[in-house]
This record gives sequence, structure tokens and C-alpha cells, in this order.
Amino acid sequence: MTDFPTTDPRLSFDDRISVDCVVFGFDSDRLDVLLVKDHGRIGTCGLKLPGSPIYENEDIDNAARRVLFELTGLDKVTMRQFKVFGEPDRLSRDPEELSALEEDMGRPVGRMISITYIALIKIDRTVADNLNRENASWVPVSEVGQMVFDHNQILEESLVRMRALLRQSPDLLFALLPKKFTIPQMRKLCEAVFETTYDPGNFYKKVSAMPHVVPLDEKEAGGAHRAARLYRFDRKQYIKIF
Repeated sequence: MTDFPTTDPRLSFDDRISVDCVVFGFDSDRLDVLLVKDHGRIGTCGLKLPGSPIYENEDIDNAARRVLFELTGLDKVTMRQFKVFGEPDRLSRDPEELSALEEDMGRPVGRMISITYIALIKIDRTVADNLNRENASWVPVSEVGQMVFDHNQILEESLVRMRALLRQSPDLLFALLPKKFTIPQMRKLCEAVFETTYDPGNFYKKVSAMPHVVPLDEKEAGGAHRAARLYRFDRKQYIKIF
């Protein structure tokens, strides 16, 4: 586990640079994004992307890992640095939020550059319990309202980049699925991510022929219809192919 700073952030943060994390998860048949409470400030949906200023002696990647660990309790997360958002007026264009941010930090904030990360995690009970403690929640991407500063722009651009990443590296899809999954679950994930539909029969034939999607001698429990077979992702087989 990575050791993260524990000193008083008001004394050791560099308030000119921050990290923001766009955390995606998959819930049954929809793509969700993880948001944190913004204290219901005027003009916003009351939620924002999780993020933090960076400690002065902190590695930037570790700052993003710290944010994700504090939020989810996970120290191993599929994560990619995405883009730097550094428009001079990205904070000042929203005076009320800027004032609230300065109040939270205990000092004036000038220009702040945000280094943005995309993260993919499985939605499970362990993560859910931690989110309840952190006042965070999963929100369907299609239902996100107006957030603070440029967070809506960050989310929109992250969606485009995330889709490109998954096309380039299909193994990243499995970061969003349970360790044991059904082919219908995988199809619904692909449909949610790429905003399209796939013929169930053709999708099954294509996926079941992949050597890195390994069938198990287990079936899904609690289904309303005929129980579907469970599969797992075999990274070693994937590496041999790609």
C-alpha cells in the first residue's frame, strides 16, 4: 500500500496545482461516474468531481492515488493521466464557488491548474460502504447536472478519451466488470460505454471465441430466467494475443 501524506493540508498543499479524478463504474446496464458532495452551493447540482490540491513534495500520480484511496479505500485502481486544464479564468468565472473554495482552504486562491485522471473501478459493497462515509455517490453519466467550475467540460472530454482508451486497450473493460461475469453483463457494459446496441447472439459468439474470456463451471445466482454461465478474464492469455 502506498504511504500518503497525513500532515495538515492547509500548511503543506500547493494551491496552484490540483488533481481531479473522473471515476467511472458500471452498474447493471448503465455507466456511472463517482461524484462528491459540494455542500449544495448555489448554481450547482450539489455534486462535483473528486479532487485535491497537491502536497508540495508529493508526486502527481500519487496525489491522484491518494484521492482515490481516501474516497474508495482502494489502493490499486486502473488509472490514466488524461489532460491538463489550465485556462486562466477556470476558477474566476464562477465567483461563488471560488469564494467557497477559498473559505475551505483558508486562504486566497489564484490561478489553479488541474491535472485530470480517468479511473475505472468495480462497483461493489466494499466501495459502497466507504463512499457512504465520504459523502460520495455514483451518478448515471446521463443524469449529471451542472457542476462547479469546468467539471462538466472535464467529464465530457473524459468520456471521449475513456472510449478511445477502451478501443485501444480492450482489457481495460474488465476493470469495470466483476471478477466473475456473464456475457450479457459484458454486452451491456459495451453498449453503455460505446452508446450502441449489439445483437445478443452475435456478441455471444464473438466473446465466447476469445481465449482470454474463460468459462467457469459456475452459473449466475438469483437470476429471474435461466442462469447464465460465469466467465473470468485471463490476463496471461490476453498478453499472448496482444
